[in-house]
Order: sequence, then C-alpha cells, then structure tokens
Amino acid sequence: MIQINENNDEIKASEFKATCLKLMDAVAEQGNELTITKNGQPVAKLVPYVKPESLRGIFKGEVQIIGDIIAPVDQTWDDDSNAESSN
Repeated sequence: MIQINENNDEIKASEFKATCLKLMDAVAEQGNELTITKNGQPVAKLVPYVKPESLRGIFKGEVQIIGDIIAPVDQTWDDDSNAESSN
C-alpha cells in the first residue's frame, strides 16, 4: 500500500502512470489528495470520490407555504408573445 500524506502530496506524471491503480486505491482509502505534475507544474489532482448528498428535503423546516399553491391564479398575465411582432 502506498502512503500519501502532506510530505508526498505531489507526484510526477511518469510515476503516476506507472502506479496509477495503486495510487487511486490509496487516495480512496486514506482520503488524501494527490497533485500530478508535469515538468514541475501541476496538471491534475486526484481526489477521493465523495457521494453527493440528495437535495431532497434540503429546505425542510426552512420554507413555509402560504395559501393554495395548486389552485389556478385569479389574475390575468400580460402576454409577451406579441411583443416581438410589434417591433
């Protein structure tokens, strides 16, 4: 197992290519990031995958519905579809 810590958080692209699968496993297991460099310049970053949280229920308790949001509105709305033809 390859250990990734703050002291070795960068790796040359050629070294990354030779040990890619092992590095991917190490990043996933240890949760550390790894910067891949080419000619001393950062070109990519390997980070552990984090499953995104569901947005369902994100505003539960934060939003208050007032009135009936399903019934038709008793207002007439301006129709903008004729605006282009009048120009």
